[in-house]
Amino acid sequence: MENSENPIVESTENHAPIVQPIPGGGILVTKLDYIFNTGRKNSLWPFGFGLACCAIEMMAALASRFDLARFGAEVMRSTPRQADLMIVAGTVTEKMGPKLKLLYDQMSSPKYVISMGSCAIGGGPFYYDSYTVVKGVDRIVPVDVHIPGCPPRPEALVQGIMQLQNKIMTESLLDRSTPGQINTSEIKQETEI
Repeated sequence: MENSENPIVESTENHAPIVQPIPGGGILVTKLDYIFNTGRKNSLWPFGFGLACCAIEMMAALASRFDLARFGAEVMRSTPRQADLMIVAGTVTEKMGPKLKLLYDQMSSPKYVISMGSCAIGGGPFYYDSYTVVKGVDRIVPVDVHIPGCPPRPEALVQGIMQLQNKIMTESLLDRSTPGQINTSEIKQETEI
């Protein structure tokens, strides 16, 4: 009966308020950034743009041994309107450049690009011998993560996605800017016949 006479009173001295009064609301914005960025980093929807042998390694990374589903990137989207991550895996030619840019423009914002393989990064072995190969996909679309190799192993793609997730966690809702403009003067535009 003695316990019922003295009700338990919880001390509020050790509990700090959730939002502290700081000018500008820095704490509140940081918490919102963390919530949104955690949701975005764990739900990347990739759009596979497999053009050459690197696409085989990209498919292997989706299989059960390496399992990109651990990162929320388990299903390759077949349309750019459902994707927010474009993985360019392989050789990009001058004729393919405008189509790649069109698909990038159709993706939802915020959008990210991973350049996979030496052909996508800088032209690869076709750099000197072919005039039709784009000397790096970053001349067409802004690239967030480069994954070197010829072809890179599936573990490298997993590491690249982890690097992209780290980059996403550093973004802020207040610092969001418009996508960068890319110089496409070196890309031949298709002419209508």
